[in-house]
Amino acid sequence: MKYYNQISKGYNELYGQEQLEKVKIIKKYIKPKGLLLDIGAGTGICTTEFHQTCNCIALDPSEELLNQYKGNKIIGKAEELPFKNKVFDTIISITALHHSDIKKSLQEIKRVAKPNAQIAITILNKSNIKIKNYKKKIETEKDTIYIL
Repeated sequence: MKYYNQISKGYNELYGQEQLEKVKIIKKYIKPKGLLLDIGAGTGICTTEFHQTCNCIALDPSEELLNQYKGNKIIGKAEELPFKNKVFDTIISITALHHSDIKKSLQEIKRVAKPNAQIAITILNKSNIKIKNYKKKIETEKDTIYIL
């Protein structure tokens, strides 16, 4: 957390383009709608890409990163999502869940997702985390994108 708070001012410059490329790929496989949760949203750079079709909530444990996002935001962790059951139509998490207890995070995602929710997550390849029970798996140079 300390690292992300320290680099918060330059986060978009460091990672922005790479994150937006992942969003472009994700948008080929899901059509986001309704209430969207972005887990590990950081500055909200990716969340903003869904504003036209969704009511978005950005969640991140770094207050310094979230301060840069102008929309709805909540400080929180993927392992303990502060939401009721089955409320989200769309859930995304772009290059964030490898920082969490992945098993707990996926349980929480399933808990807060509506039955037919669209879910897309990306995991850094070097983290060696593998996701099971996905609909689509897209491998890129640095990440694997899972459509659940």
